[in-house]
Amino acid sequence: MLQRKMKKRKILGLSYKGKKFKIETKSYKGLDMGIGLMFKSSDTGALLFEFEKPNKMALTSLFVFFDFVAVFLDDKNKILDLKIVKPFTWMIKSEKPFKKIVEIPINKKYSEIIRILVGNAKDL
Repeated sequence: MLQRKMKKRKILGLSYKGKKFKIETKSYKGLDMGIGLMFKSSDTGALLFEFEKPNKMALTSLFVFFDFVAVFLDDKNKILDLKIVKPFTWMIKSEKPFKKIVEIPINKKYSEIIRILVGNAKDL
């Protein structure tokens, strides 16, 4: 039988290019990972997806109507890769195996974190 587990709030401490920051996420496991940011508005919160084993599965942004940043992490929350994702992108892949993904909407709430990760969001 398939199990549904979802929506536990987690605060992640991350570091990128020498800058440390924290981000509050909703943590998803199980079947609910397939939906992600689909059908949500751009003012939604960041999502965390955790996998049991490192993998290189592909994401999609079909039915996501706004830009977001996909951050691929190892089991110790080290950033392995990140991608700026546009709406309705068929396939988004990391070059390295990852254990977690954080999807961060590009919106006012996350402007400081977006600036650390990819520069000025207005330039994207």
